[in-house]
Amino acid sequence: MSAASVRRLVVVLAATVGVAACGADAVSPLPVQPPGSTRSTPTPAASSAIPAPTGSPSRPPPTSGRPPAAPPAPGRTRGTPRTTPPPTAATPACQGAVRYDLPLAETEIELLRSLCFATGAVLRIQGIGPGLVTVDRPELVSQQYEAGVVDIRFVRPGTVAVTIPKEGREHTITVVVR
Repeated sequence: MSAASVRRLVVVLAATVGVAACGADAVSPLPVQPPGSTRSTPTPAASSAIPAPTGSPSRPPPTSGRPPAAPPAPGRTRGTPRTTPPPTAATPACQGAVRYDLPLAETEIELLRSLCFATGAVLRIQGIGPGLVTVDRPELVSQQYEAGVVDIRFVRPGTVAVTIPKEGREHTITVVVR
């Protein structure tokens, strides 16, 4: 172990003892690895070369304000990319509890076949008459019409087929609600 590594280790241990002195329970410091070390535990020679801290320091050493970085998981080194993305609550294809505006005058509805939302999302269909938009599962939605706008709020998870008439044809949009 180099002298600089030993000094850094002593500073870390002194800071740990200073923080531990604030609590009522006694705690012992964890072993610290010097940067670049691949061993998971210190050797007996390395741990005996570090003097045991005595007393508490008069003031704590300066910190950067950030928590210390966690060591890499066993078998992985830092900078190694993950092979699978981390799990997320919503996939890129499934939107959250958003309002999705569908202006019929500006949208080619034939191209829109399916949507995915979280519970609480609203499909706002603009430019349509009252009673023209239908759903196959009314127990999963709350539907409201006002001034040429139909708001369909998805209140329960499931799959809802929304049927919208346009230019003499009926278009169905399958909405998956998570």
